[in-house]
Amino acid sequence: MTTDLWIAVALVALVVCERLAELVISARNQKRLIASGGIEIGAAHYPYMVLLHVAWMGAIVAWVAAGDVRVSAPMVVAHVLVELARVWVMTSLGPYWTTRIITVPDAPLIARGPYRFVRHPNYVVVTIEIALLPVALGAWWIALLFSILNALMLRVRIAAENEALAARSR
Repeated sequence: MTTDLWIAVALVALVVCERLAELVISARNQKRLIASGGIEIGAAHYPYMVLLHVAWMGAIVAWVAAGDVRVSAPMVVAHVLVELARVWVMTSLGPYWTTRIITVPDAPLIARGPYRFVRHPNYVVVTIEIALLPVALGAWWIALLFSILNALMLRVRIAAENEALAARSR
């Protein structure tokens, strides 16, 4: 196995592990939020969002498995920085971070961390990641295809989240 392929396999494995850990954190937070009166918004589109992310990761895994990987070190470093931004987003939201839109009527709107600068920093991180990881592995077509699909999904997702936030900011 070439060095590029080893790096690609390790990077993809780390991203898969990170995403699985996110699901555990999200489920724990979701359970607590629902128990405290939280309401899920946008549940109808959630399975499609999951499908999009699973298909994106599946396409990357297939690309790596095909073995025609060319790792770009600067793009891998950029990807690591994006993952650090994800941690910043998650820690800024703390117990309110989930992969679903759960609104708790009396909960404060978060205005710390990256939320001081951007209304939806998690979606900025995801948008960059969806493009960056495939490019880091030489799969520009995966980056292009899933960036377009993600943009379409985010139109629905952000509208639902803005509706939930608007109801709480009144």
